[in-house]
Amino acid sequence: MKAAGRLDDLREAYVRKHPESCARHERAQAWMPGGNTRSVLHFDPFPLVIASGRADMLTDVDGYEYIDCAGEFSAGLYGHSDPVIVAALHEVLDNGLVLSGPNTAESELAELLCQRFPSLERLRFCNSGTEANLFALLTAINATGRKRVLVFEDAYHGGVLTFAGGGSPMNVPFDFVTAPFNDIESTRASVKRHEDDLAAILVEPLLGAAGNIPAEAAFLAMLREEATRCGAVLIFDEVKTSRLGRAGLQGHYGVMPDMTTLGKYLGAGLSFGAFGGSKALMDRFDPRLPGALKHAGTFNNNIMSMRGGLAGLRSSFTPDAADAFLQRTEAFRATVNARLSQAGLNVCLSGIGSILSLHIGAQPPMKVAQIHPQTMLLRQLVHLKCLERGLLLTPRGDIFLSLPMNEARLGEIAEILVSAVIQESPALAI
Repeated sequence: MKAAGRLDDLREAYVRKHPESCARHERAQAWMPGGNTRSVLHFDPFPLVIASGRADMLTDVDGYEYIDCAGEFSAGLYGHSDPVIVAALHEVLDNGLVLSGPNTAESELAELLCQRFPSLERLRFCNSGTEANLFALLTAINATGRKRVLVFEDAYHGGVLTFAGGGSPMNVPFDFVTAPFNDIESTRASVKRHEDDLAAILVEPLLGAAGNIPAEAAFLAMLREEATRCGAVLIFDEVKTSRLGRAGLQGHYGVMPDMTTLGKYLGAGLSFGAFGGSKALMDRFDPRLPGALKHAGTFNNNIMSMRGGLAGLRSSFTPDAADAFLQRTEAFRATVNARLSQAGLNVCLSGIGSILSLHIGAQPPMKVAQIHPQTMLLRQLVHLKCLERGLLLTPRGDIFLSLPMNEARLGEIAEILVSAVIQESPALAI
C-alpha cells in the first residue's frame, strides 16, 4: 500500500498543476474514446497536452517546460526544430505538395539508406514502421510459399503486431508462433519444430516495448544460422534501432538479415516507413516484371517525408554523427548506472545508446522473465516525479535521447533522473 499511496499523492499533485491539460482531455472525450487516438500516450490521471516544441524542449498547454526524453518514442531523434530539416520542409511548401508522381528526393533517399544499412540492396517506402513490418512479412510469405511467422514474446512490431501478454485482439491474423527472446535453445527447437511451414523470423535486435533488452550476439547469430538452414526469411525490425550507430544494430552485431524494416526518425518528424533487403527478394515488386507483387500507398513517397528524411541523413545524422551520438549516449547510460550504484540503489538503465529503460536490479535483464515485477510501478513513480522537475519520460518509463542534447543537458537529465529514483524507490520493497 505504501507505493500505491505514493502514486496517488503524485497524481493528485499532477492534477492540481495541470488544469488546462485536464480540461482539454475532458473535452476530447466527446469526440475520441477516452480522449485518445494513440493508446501508448495515455497515462492516469490524464496525459499532458503539448503546445509546442523547440530543440530538445517541450511546452505544455499550462505553460510548463520539459526536457523531452519521451522523444516521440524514438522518432524525435532530431529534436523539434533542426534548422536544416525545417528549411527543407519550407522549400517543399513553396514548391507544392501531393505531386502525383515520382519526386526528386525519393531515389536519393533510397540510395542513402541502401548505402547505410548492409542488408539493403533494394527498398520501398511506406508510411510507418507498422506498414513496413506488414509488407516485409507478406514479402516473405510470397517468396517462400509458406505461412507461419516466428516472433518473440513481448515484442512490438506495430499496432497490429504486438505480442505482450500473449498477443493482442487487434493483431493481424497471420499464423504466428512465439519463442522467448534471447533463449537460444528454446528458439532453435521452435524453428526446427515449424521449419517446413516457416516463412519468416521477425526480431527486434533490441526488444523495445518489453523494456529495451539487447539481443545477445550469439542469439542473433543462431537466428541467422537457423533461417538459412530452413529457408525462412530473417527480418530485423530496426524501426527504432537503426539510430544506434551508422549501420544500426545489424552493423553493431555484424549479423546480416535477409530483410530490414525502418521507420520513426528517418522521416525527420513526418510519417515514414521502409522495407527492403536483397535484390532477389525485392525485385518481386518490380512493376516491369510479369506477376509483380503490388505495393500501393498514396503517401509512400510523399515529398515532405522524402525531403525531410534526406535532409536529416545528409546534414545532422551522417554516419560519423551516428557513431559519435552512440558513444556519447552510451557514456550517459554508464554514468547514470554508476551514480545509481553509488547511491546504493538496486536500479539500473538497460538499453543501448539513446534508447533506454529503467529496471529494478543491479544488472539489466537479458530475458523478459528476469524483469522485476515492481519495475512498472517504479517507472510510474519516477515518471510523475520527473514531470515535477521538468523532465518528460514516456509514460511507460522509456527514455529516448536526442541529437540537440549536449553534455550539459545530459548531465541535467542524469541529475533529475537519479534524484527521482532516490526519492521514489523507498516506496518499493527493492
